[in-house]
Amino acid sequence: MIVRKSTSMRCVAVSLIALAGSVCSGPAFAYRPFDGTDAAVAAPGELEIELQPAGVQHKQDTRTLIAPWTVLNIGLSEGWEAVFEGRGETPLSPSGPTELMDAGAFLKHVVVPGSLQEKSGPSVATEFGVLLPNSTGSSGAGLSWAGIVSQRRDWGTVHFNVETLLTREHRADVFVGTIVEGPSKWKLRPVAEVFYEKEFGLAETVSGLVGLIWQVSDKLSFDVAYRHAAINAHPLNEIRAGLTFAVPFRFEGAHNR
Repeated sequence: MIVRKSTSMRCVAVSLIALAGSVCSGPAFAYRPFDGTDAAVAAPGELEIELQPAGVQHKQDTRTLIAPWTVLNIGLSEGWEAVFEGRGETPLSPSGPTELMDAGAFLKHVVVPGSLQEKSGPSVATEFGVLLPNSTGSSGAGLSWAGIVSQRRDWGTVHFNVETLLTREHRADVFVGTIVEGPSKWKLRPVAEVFYEKEFGLAETVSGLVGLIWQVSDKLSFDVAYRHAAINAHPLNEIRAGLTFAVPFRFEGAHNR
């Protein structure tokens, strides 16, 4: 998923953590801590949960707690998943109320299975959906469509993302980004991401991220990252830390891996 709480969202996050502790989870394939994503989807009958319990963003004179940041990836059928996401933002200095930001609902489809699906060649996927209104201000709904190409080699993995959007303020927006990871066999692998985004008539962003993903097992991974960006030449710094895990999610029509 590409991306971008209220009390109810916090309850969902807490419930999911409790669920993870009570059932046997399946393999977890994070696309934390990035803004882009990979050309892979959750297996049918699987729920992949990407959760950031706490993160901090510093922009000019404002410091903001980014928590919880939750992404739910639900495997629908072979090559298809549903994605639901949103994050809470709580201003710390100056202080303010928690708001639900950057929520969305999407469908993701692997168009061409490749190296991420244990086949030869690049994996190609598309993701499209609705940007839901923020809980603050007068934002409306928006639309997004993304194309993703991933290639895994022995030395590492590269993911290339291109996204076009109609923002919640009904402006055109384009996003181009690249993720580079260390070898997938490493338990602790370095990762990096660079992207460029332009919201026409409003903002231009250049961003870089460096971090680590710790693959504890095929059932659980943790991540930490530092991001520095320039938005209309104004600096933004962010620390991200979270985890990804998977649990069985049974519904009519779902199949086992």
